[in-house]
Amino acid sequence: MPAIIFIHADGKPDRVETSGGESAMQAATRHGVEGILAECGGNAMCATCHVYVDESWLARLPTIADDEDALLDGTTAERRPNSRLSCQITVTSELDGLVLRLPERQI
Repeated sequence: MPAIIFIHADGKPDRVETSGGESAMQAATRHGVEGILAECGGNAMCATCHVYVDESWLARLPTIADDEDALLDGTTAERRPNSRLSCQITVTSELDGLVLRLPERQI
């Protein structure tokens, strides 16, 4: 089972085991990771699952889609070059150990 490491703004990590094929957002909400609100349920409509992808993992993710790119312009926390929506990151075995940092707030 692939694992994701969510790092909270205070530096506290949450390691989440996930079944391949689900989104990072689904794994976070299923395990009760605080900081992923997912108000739209993963439909790429709200940006409340905003994360900062650790730089070493960026090249392994698919290119950002236009709708995700547009939503990231409206996030509450600062948008950075490594900002992504966790609902748009499908977890595969190749992403085992993926590190995602959580912003200080989503709304």
